[in-house]
Amino acid sequence: VSNMIAKLAKTCTLRFTPDKLNFILSDKLASGGVSLWCELEQEDFFSEFQMEGVSAEHNEIYLELTSENLARALKTAQNARALKIKLTNKHFPCLTVSVELQLTVSNSSRIVTHDIPIKVIPRRLWKDLQEPSLPDADVSIYLPVLKTMKSVVEKMKNISNHLVIEANLNGELNLKIETELVCVTTHFKDLGNPPLASANTCQDSRPEEMAKVHIDIRKLLQFLAGQQVNPTKALCNIVNNRILHFDLLHEDVSLQYFIPALS
Repeated sequence: VSNMIAKLAKTCTLRFTPDKLNFILSDKLASGGVSLWCELEQEDFFSEFQMEGVSAEHNEIYLELTSENLARALKTAQNARALKIKLTNKHFPCLTVSVELQLTVSNSSRIVTHDIPIKVIPRRLWKDLQEPSLPDADVSIYLPVLKTMKSVVEKMKNISNHLVIEANLNGELNLKIETELVCVTTHFKDLGNPPLASANTCQDSRPEEMAKVHIDIRKLLQFLAGQQVNPTKALCNIVNNRILHFDLLHEDVSLQYFIPALS
């Protein structure tokens, strides 16, 4: 998860609550930035979890850190006997990652400690870091295999910086680029639509009608490049000419990614 976040954003916010851990990227969608909301249930990841927030009423902690620093620290823990993450104060606030490594030769262990500088976010700024709300989607569709989609988008990026992604309720998804010299479209068919998508659509709209959004191709490619494994569920929601919303589920991790339309 931390590797994926590091590919998507230079800095991110970590939100701790008694039962969840969130990675948050909140560039203002209105000003053309992407947003990300990644959620981990703490009981699925930690054998022991203790935290104390600002107060009983506001039992949360928000930290800002460099994504790559966390990914690098956790990389050393891949074959660790134990891993402990603590909020500490060592002349400045830190997220301290302690990794207990097994030494095979002597059958003893060694502790490796990483002190990651962080910024504690005051409560007055929490309102800007809440889960993004999405207007009702015009079309919701299952995504094709993300690796396939990534290779297509990589080729398209050589031709244009912009991309139109469109889909309908017949399970069809198109990726289109248009320049003065060339027009290229990749068609994906029979992808399927979630049951609720068809039920919630206005009765006067036709299933073959396309909802589309015009986006920066680099932001889509950055998202696709960050995916380490193919998710168990991958949905794309399109709000016509406004926003592209990806909703991914990786076993115990849920990820939402928002790309605003180009004006």
